[in-house]
Amino acid sequence: MKTPRSWHGVRLRRLAASADPDMDERDVALPASWDDTAAAGLAALAPGNGPVSLPIAAETWIRPIAEQAVQAGMEPSFGDRLHWLLQLRRGAPSASVWQRRPDPNPGFVLNLPAFIDSAGIFDCAAFAEAVETAIIALSFAAPASARLSVSMADLAGLLCTLGIDYASDDARQIARALAAILRGRADIASGRLARLKEAIRPAPMDWPAPPTTTAVPGLAEAARAARLQALAVEGLRHIATTAITAAGPAEALLGVETAGIAPAFSPLSGTGGLSKAARAWLAAKAMTAEEALATAIGGGTAIPVHGTADHALMHDAVAPFIEAMPARPAELGRPLPVAPRRDLPARRSGYTQKASVGGHKLYVRTGEYEGGALGEIFIALHKEGPAFRGLMDNFAHAVSIGLQHGVPLAAFVEAFTFTRFGPAGTVEGDPAVRQATSLLDYAFRHLAANYLGRSDIPEAEIEEPDTVGQGARDASPLLPLELPAEASPRARRRALRVISKAG
Repeated sequence: MKTPRSWHGVRLRRLAASADPDMDERDVALPASWDDTAAAGLAALAPGNGPVSLPIAAETWIRPIAEQAVQAGMEPSFGDRLHWLLQLRRGAPSASVWQRRPDPNPGFVLNLPAFIDSAGIFDCAAFAEAVETAIIALSFAAPASARLSVSMADLAGLLCTLGIDYASDDARQIARALAAILRGRADIASGRLARLKEAIRPAPMDWPAPPTTTAVPGLAEAARAARLQALAVEGLRHIATTAITAAGPAEALLGVETAGIAPAFSPLSGTGGLSKAARAWLAAKAMTAEEALATAIGGGTAIPVHGTADHALMHDAVAPFIEAMPARPAELGRPLPVAPRRDLPARRSGYTQKASVGGHKLYVRTGEYEGGALGEIFIALHKEGPAFRGLMDNFAHAVSIGLQHGVPLAAFVEAFTFTRFGPAGTVEGDPAVRQATSLLDYAFRHLAANYLGRSDIPEAEIEEPDTVGQGARDASPLLPLELPAEASPRARRRALRVISKAG
């Protein structure tokens, strides 16, 4: 397939990207100025596992929609409108549209900061057109779907670019006006489609009037115009069209930093630098990074950070206009008190258990309080790679801290028995455990038997053992280990008695 003309002259770069660290990477081509997060988003959206180019992947789903639009008597440039929305990072559909598979509720996200024009003004007309374009595109992509989810995202980024505090009443008025445009233009487009096919429900005006003024020029007027035109709509093609949705790969592709109408809970990006929203805020306030740092050192707030209460107020402002909303953010209750850490004695008892799981040797060592309660564990591996050994060491340390803060061993046993990963298989050297689905499964079955007296944990079916770690390639099955006569190492240790003779 040829590159669409809308993308001619756009310089692309190629890189390897994956939607998930555990998945194989694929070769991705996207505009040179887009970040690596966008590449991961495209890798998740585009069908298949092979190389993918953004312009061609977009043409795959846009062309059938554009052809249907022409057949329905719409303008022949409808496909170009979709390409431009994507190229400007203003909007993109959900994965089901990219992959052309059925979806009862397909989605389309609009990236609010991308509608700021070169003069720093929010382009109200372009946003209104994008809403209608999204409704029509989803309707042709999924003609059997009565519910659509056209949503707006990165409200926090838009407000930072405009220099308006998220927690202010001005911000909530802007959000109300945007939601009114979203709802009104969606109803207008759904009504237009209903005239082409058939209406499936009336068009009730069940959402409030938008604000009469906002801090963004022309926004309130565009919202009132959307409502006025929506009043003339007689019937709708859809049961619902608007939503505030969780972030997904489409948001990653568009460069969205905050999902939906959520605030930016931190001024830092995932890489530890300032987020785009934070940099936009400083630019809007004509403040350099050095000045912001000096303000912070002096105890001031250069970049406002908002919490759940502000998010809840924004939710209340937008909810009357939008048909599908997430749950209202609620303040978390007070954290449960943490039990004080109980230090182990400097010289403590315990034991070391040597065993083999699926031919991989390990040692489980315990440390006990006076009275025999378990207080710490160590899991030492024999031939696994350094990364896996390090993870296991730190895992055992975390469990030990939990034990010392009063977390019952039974809770760990419940959480980590039946975990499945290699090595796994027959257990040799420990009569209390016959087989294990992983090294962790073995360790906690062993501890349950020796510290909780539990023999009721059922055995699990063992799959073919996997290999883990650098040294697993040359690991060979061990010879059977000599089994101790007693079932419990603690029982063996306690069978010894120190006998003294009075002088």
